[in-house]
Amino acid sequence: MIKKSIRNHILDNRSKLGEVYHKSYSETIINKLYDSSFYKDAKIIMTFISFGDEVDTHDFIKKSLSNDKKIVVPITFPKTKEIKPSEIHGFDELEIGFYNILTPKDEFIRFIDPKDIDLAIVPGVAFDRNGYRVGYGGGYYDRFLSKYPDIVKLGVAFDLQLIDAVPKENFDIPVDLIITEKEIINCNE
Repeated sequence: MIKKSIRNHILDNRSKLGEVYHKSYSETIINKLYDSSFYKDAKIIMTFISFGDEVDTHDFIKKSLSNDKKIVVPITFPKTKEIKPSEIHGFDELEIGFYNILTPKDEFIRFIDPKDIDLAIVPGVAFDRNGYRVGYGGGYYDRFLSKYPDIVKLGVAFDLQLIDAVPKENFDIPVDLIITEKEIINCNE
């Protein structure tokens, strides 16, 4: 219940950010990501495709593809609450899927071995400075990331999404870094 109230509170605040700040903060966050050694060193990057008022990842995906990065996105399987990474070559390969999130069209699904992923850009509603997060309630990312501990996990979030402490459970997987418009937090220090 606590996670649900945190989720509702942060989502409400995030929705009030407004278009101008949303765009400006998203650009600042993504530019910090481009400048990071984690991005520069990564060959294969898994990222969520933003929707609604999340930090915008659409331009990040397009620019990364033009920078010769391999981009993979999660395909969700609601029955088993799993995600599987699939490589994309462009936005024209996407359509609206589960939860109204863009996902690869059937003919463009190219599953890859998750062990090949260097960096995962992880979505979240709220984060604390230890890297724990409140997601959207499905546990998809925790389930996926628990199997691949070597992937560098990076959260992108607006500063208003940072909270003092996320109530954590033994299956929660923290991110290694969080980038906001104000700072880069190394959660492993």
